[in-house]
Amino acid sequence: MDYRKVYEEWCAYQGLDEETKAELREIAGNDNEIRERFGRELAFGTAGLRGILGAGTNRMNRHIVRKTTQGLANYIMKTGESKRGVAISYDSRRMSPEFALEAALVLAANGIPAYLFESLRPTPELSFAVRHYHCIAGLNITASHNPAEYNGYKVYWEDGAQITPPHDAGITEEVHAMKGFEGIRTMDEEEAKKAGLLIIIGEETDAAYLAEVKKSILHQEAIDKEGANITVVYTPLHGTGNIPVRRVLREIGFSKVYVVPEQEKPDGNFPTVSYPNPEADAAFALGLALAKEKDADLVLATDPDADRLGVRVRDNDGVYHNLTGNMSGTLLAYYELSQRKALGLLPEDGAVVKSIVTTNLVDPIAKDFGAQLFEVLTGFKYIGQKMLEMEKSGKGTYLFGFEESYGCLIGTYARDKDAVAASMALCEAAAYYKTEGRTLWDVMVEIYEKYGYVLDGVTSIEMKGLDGLAKIRAVMEDLRKNVPESLGGEKVLRVRDYEAGTILDTATKETCPTGLPKSDVLYYELGGDAWVCVRPSGTEPKVKFYYGVSGRDEADASAREENMKASIRALAANA
Repeated sequence: MDYRKVYEEWCAYQGLDEETKAELREIAGNDNEIRERFGRELAFGTAGLRGILGAGTNRMNRHIVRKTTQGLANYIMKTGESKRGVAISYDSRRMSPEFALEAALVLAANGIPAYLFESLRPTPELSFAVRHYHCIAGLNITASHNPAEYNGYKVYWEDGAQITPPHDAGITEEVHAMKGFEGIRTMDEEEAKKAGLLIIIGEETDAAYLAEVKKSILHQEAIDKEGANITVVYTPLHGTGNIPVRRVLREIGFSKVYVVPEQEKPDGNFPTVSYPNPEADAAFALGLALAKEKDADLVLATDPDADRLGVRVRDNDGVYHNLTGNMSGTLLAYYELSQRKALGLLPEDGAVVKSIVTTNLVDPIAKDFGAQLFEVLTGFKYIGQKMLEMEKSGKGTYLFGFEESYGCLIGTYARDKDAVAASMALCEAAAYYKTEGRTLWDVMVEIYEKYGYVLDGVTSIEMKGLDGLAKIRAVMEDLRKNVPESLGGEKVLRVRDYEAGTILDTATKETCPTGLPKSDVLYYELGGDAWVCVRPSGTEPKVKFYYGVSGRDEADASAREENMKASIRALAANA
């Protein structure tokens, strides 16, 4: 790709706004910056786009949004389902409202109705809205938990899940077929409204969505008894969760919910956190300070698009403990299965779905309650795909799905992870266990003692820019060529290469198929019920090393975890 030529084409294009033209003029003498911005096209992955804001083909901007949406429109028109329309939502990031409107007007210009939310909304509500309005597709402008300089563009299909085969490949092909500035249609906003092609949605959708969320409540009587005695501190981290999380908790009976004031209002610059991710300890600094002031039972934090939930819970000594995504997901899975069984609501074909990098602690829990356990590739879209498969085949009743990356979904009203519903469920569980004189931390410890001390984690290595992409590919290639003999003091027994679609037995050298779609992922099955998985991040310029270990007790598991971390650091350094 001749990045200089493309840059010059952009500079000469009359259709660019003045702000973009000025930005292009500023980098005229910076060849490295021009190469970074124009040396490639921002990759349309298996669910959409994510990139740094700015002018260029390798950046998120109005033109890239228009071009991508035209490709999506071309694909939709080929399905013959244009009249069903597309639901569109957006988060609090810079340019999110503008990008959402640009996309809506491109769709409208192609005769495809756009159901655009009146203001920012959580990702799970977009997933719900796609099915609520019987749309052919959905579009969400968000970069989830990425730093402030990013924005993104996620595409959903009619089932409410992010796109999977064959639609991901078909849409990608149409997007890649769009060249330069040719073939993009758009129209005036007021004309689109008059033509019935731009429909603004809001409160009716909110009410319908929250009504579905509340259907998952199992113990309203416990909330009625203890809801006023549970103190919750919540932070939306400047994102979309503030109104829906507070609303659902208030409506079901939790009256002591305190919002971190410095992080309450939507702000795409995320002024109080450099990284608006509930996985990060820094995201909880203000929340924990308020929690100690209010003597809160739990602290909740949702990411900017409110599909991920971070949690801190207080024990009887007043100490706040971090629940990782694996821990909170396991705790909710245990609550859902145990209480459904106690209430006679657990179907014989009940199913739990998790990703391959999610904790194995949930495996014996599912077995204990007679639920089927399914493993899928990383990405909640694959959990959504499994839900659709159950729905179509009539085999299996989806109950709960989760990923280690702080995302879960209870029920089938949506097809993406939902931090609004997870916040509600954790508060419900806290109220229920309080009626028994137990805290959420008490129950977490009981789970470890009953099902085993399993510890999990992830280490990430950042590799930015075009050179970083090449380094990431080189790391994965090297690991495929050089299989380690052991990791964390445990022998490598089998290697799953999801790109090749094979599982290698390191002793016999025999191979068998993985049974899952192809993906750039390596998974090492180790002795001692341990494992390590390596994959490029789908949302950030990073290589991620996931791991899981188990031990006889907490001390043994912690020691094994430290050994594993050391092995992963060495593996990453040598790759």
